[in-house]
Amino acid sequence: MLVSAKEMIQKAHEGHYAIGAFNTNNLEWTKSILQAAQECNSPIIIQTSEGAAKYMGGYKTVADLVRNLHDKMGITVPVALHLDHGSFEGAKACIEAGYTSVMFDGSHYDIEENIAKSKEIIALAHSKGVSVECEVGGIGGTEDGVTSSGELADPKECAQIASLGVDFLACGIGNIHGVYPDNWAGLNFERLEAINAAVDGKPLVLHGGSGIPFDQTSKAITNGVSKINVNTELQLVFAEATRKYIEAGKDIDGKGYDPRKLLKPGADAITAKTKELMVAFGCANKA
Repeated sequence: MLVSAKEMIQKAHEGHYAIGAFNTNNLEWTKSILQAAQECNSPIIIQTSEGAAKYMGGYKTVADLVRNLHDKMGITVPVALHLDHGSFEGAKACIEAGYTSVMFDGSHYDIEENIAKSKEIIALAHSKGVSVECEVGGIGGTEDGVTSSGELADPKECAQIASLGVDFLACGIGNIHGVYPDNWAGLNFERLEAINAAVDGKPLVLHGGSGIPFDQTSKAITNGVSKINVNTELQLVFAEATRKYIEAGKDIDGKGYDPRKLLKPGADAITAKTKELMVAFGCANKA
């Protein structure tokens, strides 16, 4: 049974660790993430962007896939299925399709419209037992057509969204999607501390978690971050392991071209990286 992310995030917030939220892109990704969570005895959030869900066959296909794998694999740790950077209509569709958690990203609207739309999604989701994440400020890069230069979130606006009853809140603090450039200035902890004080104990979310040094993620956790999103890092290790397999000629050795063999090194790399990050975020053995 999949669960809302609310309880696991609240426990993480109180225990001063963070839940890893890992984006899935297909069957192998999903199996690898679930396996890592079970082996680490860690609560887990599996999430899709709207684009990835479309690629996988739609929201209902994703929800059925995650539920069926969860049951078939005998997963005993808490698992939430979350929509990442959802639009207003996308969040509503995921609630209907069986996701147990959704993000409505209204950060590209003015604050009044962000508040109005967030309020509606929160009411709908909570009526179905679904947890909700909203966003203030921009996360650098492009995610499903929404581009941001990484604007720092306004603590006052964060407090306004937090007061609506959202379960956890994403905020821009200099983090970006994708690979961090060499000249990246790092997370803005002064702004994070101000936001944490303004939201009065509301759990915060760190997007763009791939590649952020562990000392910075640890400091973010001490300042209210209780969910850390990872996508790019899993894509990179999958690509690297698959490339090594092909360059070594293993895809033409025997029946190495069989997709079950061809995709296995990458899938194993996802499991290993997910476990490494769970330990770093402090959520291992917290199920």
